[in-house]
Amino acid sequence: MRKNTSTSEIAATLSACRGAFVGIGIFSGFINVLALSGSLFMMEVYDRVIPSGSLPTLAGLFVLVAILYFFQGALELMRTRLLGRIGASLDQALRSRVFDAVIGLQLRAPRVGESSQPLRDLDTIRAFLSGSGPTAFFDMPWLPFYLGICFIFHQLLGLAVLFGVVFLIFLTILTELISRLPTQETARQSVARNRMLEMSRRNAEALVAMGMAGRVRQRWQEVSDRHLQAQQSTSDTSGGFGGMGRVFRMLLQSGVLAVGAYLVIGQEATSGVILAGSILSARALAPIDLAISNWKGFSAARQAKERLDKLLVLLPEQREPMQLPKPQFEVAVQNIAAAPPEAQKIVVQDISFVLKPGSGLGVIGPSASGKSSLARLLVGIWTPQRGTITIDGAPLNQWSAEALGTHIGYLPQNVELLEGTVAENISRFDSAATPDQIIAAAKAASIHDLVLGLPQGYDTQIGEQGENLSSGQRQRLALARALFGDPFLVVLDEPNSNLDAEGEAALTKAMLAVRQRQGIVIVIAHRPSALAGVDFVLAMAGGRQQAFGPKDEVLAKVLQSASGLKVVPTSAVAS
Repeated sequence: MRKNTSTSEIAATLSACRGAFVGIGIFSGFINVLALSGSLFMMEVYDRVIPSGSLPTLAGLFVLVAILYFFQGALELMRTRLLGRIGASLDQALRSRVFDAVIGLQLRAPRVGESSQPLRDLDTIRAFLSGSGPTAFFDMPWLPFYLGICFIFHQLLGLAVLFGVVFLIFLTILTELISRLPTQETARQSVARNRMLEMSRRNAEALVAMGMAGRVRQRWQEVSDRHLQAQQSTSDTSGGFGGMGRVFRMLLQSGVLAVGAYLVIGQEATSGVILAGSILSARALAPIDLAISNWKGFSAARQAKERLDKLLVLLPEQREPMQLPKPQFEVAVQNIAAAPPEAQKIVVQDISFVLKPGSGLGVIGPSASGKSSLARLLVGIWTPQRGTITIDGAPLNQWSAEALGTHIGYLPQNVELLEGTVAENISRFDSAATPDQIIAAAKAASIHDLVLGLPQGYDTQIGEQGENLSSGQRQRLALARALFGDPFLVVLDEPNSNLDAEGEAALTKAMLAVRQRQGIVIVIAHRPSALAGVDFVLAMAGGRQQAFGPKDEVLAKVLQSASGLKVVPTSAVAS
């Protein structure tokens, strides 16, 4: 079942930790009561031990306060560990959702923000929960308790501490109001800075080869300067108010000592009350001071939560549909139209065809005719705005992504390999893949001998994006990945762009093998050699279907169209 997106998933996850929060609240209660130990010990020493000169009393009081401090320290340790466990629990509960959301965001809104920002938001929330910031909110309810004890000592002491509490609360509110916008700006500039750095890293060869590195570096420095200014503004705000709060607390502590001394001189209080009142006032104001000091982290965590909540609502967890049988009958495209994510312009429209088992379809057309967009629609990366794409009569959205992926092989135009071994990349990182399956896919792509020639064969680490392989090797390895598991539908987007004659022959052989085992292969082609393994052709122009049918007939129509004859759009069923 899909989760109710009206409720924050983060709040729901934290709600599941309510038992730990109750424990932290109980521990905080005992800690705040035990925090009176120092004040009471000081008062007893000055009011009882020193006037009586009793060393046994002093020793007994010291042993007692030492035991109380030990229990306080143990409770502080358990409270800290519980907060750390809550942060870890949040991470464990949401990291899979955040990973899926990052992937979904890249598919649905690739220009929004930075791809790794949601993960950093989760880290920010976890770091705040595991730090000292939350303890301030658990200690703050005990402020009236300390304030009441100060009033019990004397009304003037209570009023002095009450004034300090009101002032620090005002300071906290002011910190929140002033730091909110700088914190948001810091996060926004951080995203822009990291996004530009990642773009530069991915295009390092082009930047150096064409002398662009210096100019791009200058632009990155300008973005970094804006990020630094925003960060300094945030630090100045939170640090300034935090320092002001600490200075005021020390001033107030001295003021409470002065008030106590005044009361002692007027014989309205004992000397022990002076020190006890000073310690209690500091303890009463400590949670507010701690909250101000951690306000930068709290504000960042709150904004991270807001961003994550919006993302998780935008990309809700999908229900797991009922598993469908392995496809074996047809792929049907019916009058589809689609636009890229975050765009309004339709790039594919009025496309219709049906392919039966053993069919091979070549999609041809000029640049920007919508061929790669059609490929993304066929494999489920994009969702049609109109029309349907079905496999054995079932629309693609009736398959889970994992289940559909086992029946689809996809070689994108821009080949991306993952850091790992050759075998892991071929097997799509399936831990259940057997060596026979991996080798079968490699042989289907005619790269078995190529892999054996690598330093460690199938165990060779290829590095991020296949950086240790040539462009042609990466493309052929990606072809083996697409063929792994004998998928029913294989979609190849310009699979021969980096191939030599030997590689193109291997590609044709692989396409024919897919058809021979009653699979369906669709190839996006610019070079005519890629059409050697197909029997049907779809011609596209301006995102529309111009012709579809047997290869020879469509190619003849395309040639006639190039000669100035009008092409009549057709639709057919490949049987």
